[in-house]
Amino acid sequence: MPPQVEALGLGQPGFVFSTTHTYSYTAQSAELIAPQGRFGLIDDPETLDVSVFKPKAVSIHWELMFTRSLFQTPDMGRQGEILNEVAGLLDAGRIRSTATESLGAISAANLKRAHAAIESGTARGKLVLEGF
Repeated sequence: MPPQVEALGLGQPGFVFSTTHTYSYTAQSAELIAPQGRFGLIDDPETLDVSVFKPKAVSIHWELMFTRSLFQTPDMGRQGEILNEVAGLLDAGRIRSTATESLGAISAANLKRAHAAIESGTARGKLVLEGF
């Protein structure tokens, strides 16, 4: 187990969620997670060696926000319920948005600014363009 997590004295987590650069942290995640844990991810790694999770019988869960609507699943309405629930949590101040900067109305100039910030590798959180 990585020393930072071990120092917390909580044991191995049963759930590990990866939001970005999963390919860089797969081996560490496999070491960290408890046997029979659940590993969730939302990014799109070009390759992902899930065999490192096999000894611990870890299940892999990929989340894509639009799966329900893409495939017209029977629970498609649940997506709206989830979004309304998150909006309520944001409004109540129980969670924070990852939006860090508003670049104003959508325009070619503002789109170029947003793209440049993302390409620089220095952007943190979400950049917002308004007026779609």
